[in-house]
This record gives sequence, structure tokens and C-alpha cells, in this order.
Amino acid sequence: MKIATWNVNSIRARLENVISWLKETSPDVACLQEIKTVDETFPREALEDLGYNVAVHGQKSYNGVAILSKSPFDEVTPRLPGDDSDEQARYLQATISTGAGAVTIASIYAPNGNPVSSEKYAYKLDWMTRLRAHIQDLLRTEESFVIAGDYNVIPHDDDVHNPAAWAEDALFRPETLRSYRAILNLGLTDAFRACEQASHQYTFWDYQAGAWPKDHGIRIDHHLLSPQAADRLQASGIDRFVRGWEKASDHVPIWIELDV
Repeated sequence: MKIATWNVNSIRARLENVISWLKETSPDVACLQEIKTVDETFPREALEDLGYNVAVHGQKSYNGVAILSKSPFDEVTPRLPGDDSDEQARYLQATISTGAGAVTIASIYAPNGNPVSSEKYAYKLDWMTRLRAHIQDLLRTEESFVIAGDYNVIPHDDDVHNPAAWAEDALFRPETLRSYRAILNLGLTDAFRACEQASHQYTFWDYQAGAWPKDHGIRIDHHLLSPQAADRLQASGIDRFVRGWEKASDHVPIWIELDV
């Protein structure tokens, strides 16, 4: 099972690119973030025509997540538990049956958190705390799960072109890294790092300052795997080539393969 994740930075603006990528790479499951549209205006039919079942948790103009799957969904659950007042569409979870049993896959779009002096950073840290609590609940099932998406976290110096330039950014602040490592320390595996040890492999290049042609990027899109899913991990990679397309998102897809 090939499971990809991609922050598309507006599904309607990038639909042609998304369709081209799906046709070229054919993931079994694709988690999308920052779709920037409500459920009703998500281009469902265009993706269903490619053979995908579609689940959406959208929001007008901002945020929004979706999951595309070649297999039917057993169950779909929107929203991250822990705060009923949170109206931001940042979490969508689906369970899919496979030959090796069910696998739960979540598409997440974690808060950016900048500027760190604002309430946005407090919200980021609180959201990550809620994510950790939910993952603890998922771990109690002792089943395979994959939490995939834009974490807005740069895990290590090796995941950023110039660590000093990002030192005070919400994506790289010590508090952010502590929260992220607390999630990993539950027993999860960073799938890409489990498969690829080379440094400076990126999933995001800013539109400003020639970041893409200079390869001044960061790795902030991740698949975190439960122990049961990690045992089935076969490969991981980054589809850098889509960043060079016309009207490209500032993110590129990253994928894993599980033996199911």
C-alpha cells in the first residue's frame, strides 16, 4: 500500500497538478492538506473519476484536509478530539481494510504557529498536545496506523538548509521540537528517516527569495507510524519533481509503502 501526503495549497488552484500527479504516481491513499474549500465545493467528481473514494473535512478559504483511497473507507472521523470549540479543519481520520487487517490513516494539517509572540503559537502547542493524547488512544488499539501530513515541524538541523535562519521560527522553536519529540517518544517511527539517512531532503520550498532553484528548503511533511505499521514499512520517498511544475504548491508529496 502506497500512502502519500501532500499540502496542495488550494485544491481548486492545483487540481490539474493533483490529477497529473495521481495519474503518474498512483498512490493507494493520498492525504491532502490545506485544500482551502468547504466540503460542498471540493472537486470530488474529478478525483472519483480516477478511481478514488473521497473523504473531506473542509473549511472556507483556510485549512482543510482530505483523504483519497482506492479502497472503500470502513469509517471516517473528522476533527481532532480535545477541544469542541476548535472550528479549524485540521484533522481527518479514516480506517481501511487490507489483507493484513485494518489500517487507520489520518491526514493532518498542524498549525503554523507564527508569530511566536501571538496566540497562534499557544494554539499550535495546544493542538500538538491534543494530537499526542489522541495518538495515545490509538496506540491502545494495538493496530496499524499512519498519521500523515504537514506537521509544520522541522525535526532536526539536517532537515533545514540554514538552521540559524529558522531558529526563532515557530516551526523550529525548542518548545515545538519538545512537543514533536513527545509524540515520537510514544513509540512512533518517522517513516522517511527510517528509510533515508541522507541529510537535507526537503518537502517545502518558500515562494520567496529563489528558495526552490537554490534548494533552500525544509522537511516539515511527515508520516509517523505506529509500531505495527512500522513493522510493515518497505520504502519512503519525496516527489520533488512536482515543485518544478507550473502553478506548483510550495510543498511536494512525500510517500511510504507498507506491506499489507
